[in-house]
Amino acid sequence: MTIRANNVFVLTGGPGSGKTTLLAAAAAAGIHVGQEAGRAIIQSQLRIGGSALPWADRKLYAELMLDRDIQTYEAALARDGVTLCDRGVADLIGYARLERLDGIEHFRRAATLYPCNDTVFFAPPWREIYANDAERKQDWAEAVRTFESIRDVYVELGYRIVELPKAGVAERLAFVTETIAHARAG
Repeated sequence: MTIRANNVFVLTGGPGSGKTTLLAAAAAAGIHVGQEAGRAIIQSQLRIGGSALPWADRKLYAELMLDRDIQTYEAALARDGVTLCDRGVADLIGYARLERLDGIEHFRRAATLYPCNDTVFFAPPWREIYANDAERKQDWAEAVRTFESIRDVYVELGYRIVELPKAGVAERLAFVTETIAHARAG
């Protein structure tokens, strides 16, 4: 049986579903937030002209995300209090499936070695707020497939999926903080 990290919570879902906005509000409210690896890698790779990008070398991109996610996890464990992470190690299994990447058995081992709290928050696909930007190039259908692939992995790994309401940021944040309080008490 895997022992979960009680103070490390994951907020995940497909791209463009309001995760970044919610995490910024959580940080402003004093909650420790683990940053998303994917967006940071894209930004740094674009600055340096690197190829570890989801539209170039997807395998290298995934490996860099894994490394950053492990660093985020270890930093969260070293902190007192709750950390709400923008995605988790298990997300990479869903990404690898979606992209049909080979040789990713170590992603599953990493998801076992770096488990989060049993409660995982999922931002569902939300068409009304979905938008592309410099780092988000997926179309709406791919955003939905990403959500489904990642959700399936967390279910397979035995996590309790808690879907966020399609509501304003303040309401979503209140929902998350209340759910975290119950998850830690129980």
